Amino acid sequence: MNIISPKIVQQIFTLLLILLLGALIFREMIPYLSGVLGAITIYVLLRNFMAKLVNKGWRPDLAAAFLMFLSFITILVPVAGAILMLSNKLDKASDNAKEVFKVIKIRLEDWENYLGFQFTDNMDASGISSKLTENVSMIAGSAFNTFIAISIMYFLLFYMFTNRKLFRETLIEYIPISKENLKLLGEEVQEMVRSNALGIPLVAIAQGFVALIGFLIFGIESPFFWAVVVTIGSMIPFVGNFLGTIPVFILTLSSGDTAQAWGVLIYGIVIVGTTDNIIRLYVLRRLDNVHPLITLIGVIIGLPLFGFIGLIFGPLLISLFLSIVRIYRKEYVLKTNL
Repeated sequence: MNIISPKIVQQIFTLLLILLLGALIFREMIPYLSGVLGAITIYVLLRNFMAKLVNKGWRPDLAAAFLMFLSFITILVPVAGAILMLSNKLDKASDNAKEVFKVIKIRLEDWENYLGFQFTDNMDASGISSKLTENVSMIAGSAFNTFIAISIMYFLLFYMFTNRKLFRETLIEYIPISKENLKLLGEEVQEMVRSNALGIPLVAIAQGFVALIGFLIFGIESPFFWAVVVTIGSMIPFVGNFLGTIPVFILTLSSGDTAQAWGVLIYGIVIVGTTDNIIRLYVLRRLDNVHPLITLIGVIIGLPLFGFIGLIFGPLLISLFLSIVRIYRKEYVLKTNL
């Protein structure tokens, strides 16, 4: 008769208790997880600057406060501005969506008459646009959760900056990974953060700026709004600048400005598309290029979890998960098979 060792029973019980409590904590922290990821992201990007300021004689708390203020001005203010612009334009976006779907339906009805097959009877432009506006409102909303997440982010960031050595020793003590793999994970996280938090937004902002020039040249109404839409679309693989270019093309075409509409479309395909390729070549060549599938899945997961900022944190979360799986495989699976 085989008897289970009391030590194994205690170990299993302890692991189950850790998993249970960890799951409860994680479930309650999900609305504010973006704050934790934001703190990690900004820490990785600015820790070298923190070390340089301290080496020059700055007090750690003053250096941390300065870098936190810098991050607020350069990161949070532009993101908040984009969210406010989208929020203020929700009614306009709803009207635009209705107009776009109405024009598409008219074009499809022409094809129906030609083919003799009905497929637009169930298309409700008002319903589709209302659903779209509702989703955008959900992404742009959650002001209270956003405030709490930002507070958590800066609280953690201040601790990480001012207690760098203690923070590193705490990770080594509590994370059940060997020092070698923990160092490897840290290096991979740094590369992932640089790629996701720098590469993707830089490419998207550049595309949005180039698209804005085109919208201004062709006299498009609300050019800054559509430039923000192009910027958001550029962060999503297989969508790109067409998220803004196609609706602008349809709306302009429906208003009777045929030459202007085709000019915007060609500009979006040729100029903005070429800009995307050139910038990715020069920017992402210096960084780890993120696979489009990781970015796509990350966006799908990130938007419901984190809202607007999930365009960046979603791919980062997927990349972090894959790195941990790779370390587990190296540490346990491969060694077991040897």
